[in-house]
This record gives sequence, C-alpha cells and structure tokens, in this order.
Amino acid sequence: MAKAQPASEIDWTNLGFDYMDLPYRFLAHYQDGKWDDGELTEDGTLHISEGSTGLHYGQADFEGLKAYRTKDGSINLFRPDQNAKRMQRSCARLLMPAFPEDKFIAAVKQVVAANADYVPPYGTGGTLYLRPLMIGVGGNIGVHPAQEYIFTIFAMPVGAYYKGGLKPTNFTTSYYDRAAPHGTGQSKVGGNYGGSLLPGDEAHKAGYSDVIYLDPATHTKIEEAGSANFFGITQDNEFVTPKSDSILPSITKYSLLYLAENRLGLKPVEGDVFIDDLDRFKEAGAMGTAAVIAPIGGIEYKDQLHVFYSETEVGPITRKLYDELTGIQFGDVEAPEGWIQKVEV
Repeated sequence: MAKAQPASEIDWTNLGFDYMDLPYRFLAHYQDGKWDDGELTEDGTLHISEGSTGLHYGQADFEGLKAYRTKDGSINLFRPDQNAKRMQRSCARLLMPAFPEDKFIAAVKQVVAANADYVPPYGTGGTLYLRPLMIGVGGNIGVHPAQEYIFTIFAMPVGAYYKGGLKPTNFTTSYYDRAAPHGTGQSKVGGNYGGSLLPGDEAHKAGYSDVIYLDPATHTKIEEAGSANFFGITQDNEFVTPKSDSILPSITKYSLLYLAENRLGLKPVEGDVFIDDLDRFKEAGAMGTAAVIAPIGGIEYKDQLHVFYSETEVGPITRKLYDELTGIQFGDVEAPEGWIQKVEV
C-alpha cells in the first residue's frame, strides 16, 4: 500500500473524501481480559486471523471525528469525549470490551500530533478526518464474542463529503430499511452500512446525493439519511429532527439542537417527521461529522420531488447554523464549555 504523498505536495483546496495512508496510526490489542497500552505504528495493514469475528459475524464498530486547523495555527478537536462515549455504547451492543474514554482521547491526540503536517491549513475548508475502529479478532468459528480485539485510529485529510460543499442537493426516499426495529440502528456498527450500499448506489445512479430512510416498522416517518441525520426548519422556526430508537445519535445533531436554541433562538424538537407532511418545513438538511451540514434542496417520494427552500440556494437559517457550528470547530466562534480540546504538537 503506497504511502500518502508528502503534505507539502497536497492541493488542500481540492480534497475529496478519500482514504490516504498517512505516516502514523494508533494500535492497541485486547487479550487475556485487558487492553495493552497501545502505540503509534507506521504499518497501515491489520494482521488478523481468518477466524476473526469481525470478518464472519460483523463484530466491528467505528467512530468518525475531525481535527481542525485554527487561524493561529493550533489544532482543535470537537467533542471527542462524545465519540468515546458513543463507541462504548456501540461496543456494549456487540459484546465488545469498551476502550476507556481517557485513553481514547489520548490516542486521538497522539494520531493528530503525529500527522500534524496533514491537518489542512486554516481557510481551505479541509479537515483531518479520524476513524477509530474496533474489531473482534483471533481464531474463532462459533457464533459467540471474540476473546481478542484490535482498536485502531487512522486519519486522512478530507474535503466536503458531498460534492459542491454547502450547496443544496436532492435526496430520494428509499424503500429499503437501514436497520431493523430493535436492531443495531442506534449503534455505529459496520453491518448497518453494508446494507446501505445498494440503496445508496441506486440513488447515485438516479442522480441523487443520498437516500432518506423511513422507519422500518411503518415506513411513514423519516429516520435518517444514508450517511447523516435529518433536520427540518418549520414555518414557526422550530429545529426538528427525528427521534427513534433505531437512529444513530449524531454528535453533530445534538450539538446543533443546542446551538439552534441557545445561539439562534429556535425551538429544538425531537419527534416524528412524517414523510407525507414535508410542507411543514421551509428548510431541510442532513447533518453529521462527515457531512457537517448538507442542505437538502428536495426529497423525492413516490415519484414526486418536494422542494424546500430552493434547489440552488442555501436557506438563511441553514447557513447560520453552518456558520455557527464550523465557526466553533475552527476556533472563530466561542464554543460552549468543554466542546473544544486542543492538540499539543
């Protein structure tokens, strides 16, 4: 596997959302009932048994977070403690050993500091994306939890997840289910995403940026998009996002619920969002670590395209939310207490 090109040769203004083999990543092993201390390594290949439960039974979960270069050249992390907690919940769902929160944050900071040259410069819009990953490994064959695990964190510089950045794009409603009722939809586990590949591919071939999944029980309510949570702004200035036990609890979502209320004066609402009641929203979007905020121009449902604010222009409230969130992340706007952690380089 070829290493990434030197940081000095990268066009920071033209980054996609693609894997790069950066110089360093963190690797820890769980054996005999405990985690070792872990260490940075230059080896980007995981060496695992053919009997690993991560390969056979989907015993694997992951996280996603970013590092941000600020105007003064320092590096910010945005709420990494929340990623650590969410990964622990995902691990509990799959009977995997939790990686301690303090060690998680320390490992993230190690990876960022070691790859600091690859944190895109302030003003380019790029960020350093980090992917913590845990998988069951070792020689197993029966359907039961592994006795050994690998925890790793790797990183890569990225640009916008959706092409075009902060520009409205259209989504289509999927008739596939993202997750089963009472299944693993609330956890960030690999199996949820494997099942989303086909509907996502069909949506892209039809000219849409992503899919909207409906609730698996009734197919009447919006749950989330293929790669992000959904939000809508009502005519009465409510910030509405779906609530369900099978929705991944997005850190961006809960940050925006707070900012919508405390910075923009909107009323935050988590509740049912019926697919046949889209007229209540004057703006809509998708939100997540990778997507940040992606304005939704329209949603196709039963061969009809429902347009929100515009297919070409970003709604004013969506733009304010984006500016507030990214301003905090890049250090230009004061953050709520505890939201930003600095990386010492």
